[in-house]
Amino acid sequence: QVQLVESGGGLVLPGGSLRLSCAASGSIFNIDHMAWYRQAPGKQREDVAAISPDGTTNYADSVKGRFAISTDNAKNTVWLQMNSLNPEDPAVYYCTILMYDPNNIPYASWGQGTQVTVSS
Repeated sequence: QVQLVESGGGLVLPGGSLRLSCAASGSIFNIDHMAWYRQAPGKQREDVAAISPDGTTNYADSVKGRFAISTDNAKNTVWLQMNSLNPEDPAVYYCTILMYDPNNIPYASWGQGTQVTVSS
């Protein structure tokens, strides 16, 4: 089993910044990627950013240029630096990891989520 623990959410003024972190622990095998997604009330889940162990990143168009995902492979930790936060960004942000177990079966795990609120 893999546990993901997120932290760093909170209340921020429009235009402000937050940095989310996510630490994975447990039986971690071949990581395909780690990622952040978010879900606001009444809206569908949105993929925010993803990063592969080789550093390849992908971002949703809505956050490109404002958010940056990074990782420490040795610590199985991923961060999401969020700048220029705006009223479209509030949501519960979730961390996820996709791995392949020793039998090459894909396995995904999610964190409990951390709330991000943008308000003046």
